[in-house]
Amino acid sequence: MDRVDALVIGGGAVGLAVARALAQAGHETVVAEARNAIGQGVSSRNSEVIHAGLYYTPGSLKARLCVRGKELLYALCASHGVDHRRCGKLTVANSDAEAAALRGLQQRAAANGVPVDWLDAAQAIALEPALRCQAALLSPSTGVVDSHGFMLALQGDLERAGGMVALESAVASAALSRSGPHVVRMADGSELAASIVVNSAALDACSLARRFEGLAPQFVPREHFAKGNYYALSARAPFTHLIYPAPADAWLGVHLTLDLGGQAKFGPDIEWLDVETPQQIDYAVDPRRADGFYAEVRRYWPGLPDGALAPSYSGVRPKIHGPGEPAADFRIDGPALHGVPGLVNLFGIESPGLTSALAIAQLVVAIAGKR
Repeated sequence: MDRVDALVIGGGAVGLAVARALAQAGHETVVAEARNAIGQGVSSRNSEVIHAGLYYTPGSLKARLCVRGKELLYALCASHGVDHRRCGKLTVANSDAEAAALRGLQQRAAANGVPVDWLDAAQAIALEPALRCQAALLSPSTGVVDSHGFMLALQGDLERAGGMVALESAVASAALSRSGPHVVRMADGSELAASIVVNSAALDACSLARRFEGLAPQFVPREHFAKGNYYALSARAPFTHLIYPAPADAWLGVHLTLDLGGQAKFGPDIEWLDVETPQQIDYAVDPRRADGFYAEVRRYWPGLPDGALAPSYSGVRPKIHGPGEPAADFRIDGPALHGVPGLVNLFGIESPGLTSALAIAQLVVAIAGKR
């Protein structure tokens, strides 16, 4: 049986970042990716936003890892020539209640160490003349990134450090050990021994962890799948910043985001799916869902033309909370929680997972080696 120091399951942005960090720390590292290319799952179906860290509960993993990850991500983009733009974001209020929510967001940003500027309506409209708002919060450190370029840079660093990505290498199960290496069984019947196993399987992370012999079931949360649909704007948008409505509940509303070419897209909405497994997910975007988008967007962009939104793509968030429940924090479960040396399970790594990837990787390396 072949043996490596570390096996990372899942070749998306977070899995690649973790594998890169493990390899750079001196571990012989392999990424097992079920598909025939890196980043074909959750990492290929997001808004490519570099989040500032405004929204998350102060002290939470999401808050700390987003803020740290953002700085690491901008630095890596600069050093590796990954296409990105620090365009900034306006979160806008169009009622007294939304303005009050914006003040709460301003306080939360301060607690998280995220720079923001309060703008009155005139100041916001001076920045974005097509905008309608009572007030806005400017986040200058928000940006957009070429997520696939980022993942290719991670893979390059991993390989330079002696690691490798094994494509079309689905993991079936594992026999965990508290003394020797863990034995990971691949779908093709082969086995691989590894002292460190990191489950970064995104939508499959919970179901995979339930197939880990030696991990008590109480340490595996129940998964929920929340689809986010995106619609593209057929014309050029009259905005240079990302535009978000003031947050309501756990959902951040219909955003206007820009790609690196300046093309606008709207989304994601939230559609809870009644499916048991990721394999049952239908990623098609229903054109009829656009009706709700027009009303939402026109609250901050009254000039959105009729018929301007076309179905684009969808993504599915690997949530570990259900509809109506408070949003869960990231779960990065190491030996201190479950008692299995060298095992780290990554559960509920939804937004801001892309932004946080490099910081998640640092944390995983710190806890994976603890015996």
